[in-house]
Amino acid sequence: MKLYYAKGTIAIATAIALHEAGLDFEPVRLDFRAGEQTGPEYQAINPKGRVPALVTDQGILTETGAILDYIADIAPAAGLRPSDAYEAAKMREAMCYIASTMHVNHAHKMRGHRWASEESSFADMKAKSVQTMTESAAHVENHVLQGPYVLGETFSLADPYLYVACNWLEGDGVTVADYPKIAAFIEAMRGRASVAQVIADNMI
Repeated sequence: MKLYYAKGTIAIATAIALHEAGLDFEPVRLDFRAGEQTGPEYQAINPKGRVPALVTDQGILTETGAILDYIADIAPAAGLRPSDAYEAAKMREAMCYIASTMHVNHAHKMRGHRWASEESSFADMKAKSVQTMTESAAHVENHVLQGPYVLGETFSLADPYLYVACNWLEGDGVTVADYPKIAAFIEAMRGRASVAQVIADNMI
C-alpha cells in the first residue's frame, strides 16, 4: 500500500493505524506549501486535493474514517474496532465529531478560502478558530475521553484520529495543560510504538 500524506495533517492518523495493524506501506509526502496537492499528478489520485489517500491493490481510498475502517477490516487481529456494538458506536461518535466539527474548526484558521472569498472573512475565521478549538478541547475533555483512551482502557480507531487533532491545539491557541485528560491522552499515545514511529519519521 502507498499512503499519501502531508506533515502534521489528519493523514497521520492513517499512518498510526497502519503501524498498529502491522501493515506495510510506502509513505509519500506531499508539499502543501508548494501546492503539490493541486497538481495534475496528485489530482489523478485524489481529485479533492486532500490527504490522506491510500493506494491499495483494489484501488484508491480517501477520507480518514473510511480508511481507518478499512484497516480494521483487513487486520482484524489488531483489534482496532470493538466487537461490542455500543462501544463501536461510541468510537464512531468520537470520529464523527472530529471529522465534522473539530477538524473544521482547525481548518478555519488557515483555509478560510474554502468558505469565503473576502480577506476580511479569512481574518475573522482565523480569530474565531481560537474560540472554537477551545470549545472542542473542552468537549473532548468532558465528553469524549473515557480514560487514557477514548474508550477508557481500550485502544481503538478513534485514538489515532483524536491524537492528531489534539496535536493541533497548541498551535491553535489552546493551552493543553488546562485539559488534564487531553494531556494524559497525548502522553499515553506518545508511549505507543506506532506514534513513536511517525514521530521518528518526521510525519508529525
